[in-house]
Amino acid sequence: MLSAQLKELTKTNHQLLEKKLVAQMKNISTKQDYTTLLALFYSFFGGLEVAMGKHPDLSFLPDHAQRRKSVALANDLGELGTKLPALATNQEMPQIKNNLQTIGALYVMEGSTLGGQYIVKMIEKQLGTNSSLGYSFFNGYGENTEAMWQGFKNAIDGLALPFDEEAIVIKSANETFLQFSKWFDVHQ
Repeated sequence: MLSAQLKELTKTNHQLLEKKLVAQMKNISTKQDYTTLLALFYSFFGGLEVAMGKHPDLSFLPDHAQRRKSVALANDLGELGTKLPALATNQEMPQIKNNLQTIGALYVMEGSTLGGQYIVKMIEKQLGTNSSLGYSFFNGYGENTEAMWQGFKNAIDGLALPFDEEAIVIKSANETFLQFSKWFDVHQ
C-alpha cells in the first residue's frame, strides 16, 4: 500500500519538520506570532498549489477542490487583519513536474490537517482566547478530518502504481518535507 510506504519512508523528514513546527507553535504568545506561523504555511502551501495546478490530473481524488489549503489560510490571515504574503516560488519548493510528484506533495499537505484540533486548543490556551477567528486551516475538515484523511489514503492506495512510479511519489513527499523545513528555517 502506497500510503503505508509513504508513512514509513518519509518518517525521518516528517519528524524533522514536525519538531521545528511544534517548537514554533509552543512559543506562540502573541497574535503576531500566530499570524507569522500562518503566513509561513500560506506562502509555502500556496506556492505548492500553484505548481500542482500545472499537472491537474487528479481524477483519482474527485474532492480535490475542497482540499486546497491556501484558501483556508488566506481566510485565517484575513480574519486576523494580516496582508497575504508572497507565495513561495519554484526554486524554494520541491520539483513538481508531473502528476506523481503532485501526489507526493499532496500527501504532505493532506497530512497537515491531522492534529490541527489539538493545535487550536494549544494556541488558544497560549493566547488566552477561545475565538474561532483564524483557525479554519488548523480545524481542517472539522469532524470529517479523519474521514477525509482515510479517503485520501484510499485514493492513493487505489492507484496501484508500479514500483518505479511509487518511488517518484515517495521521493516527492520527502522533498516536500525537506523544502518546507528549509522554507521554515529561512522565513521564520
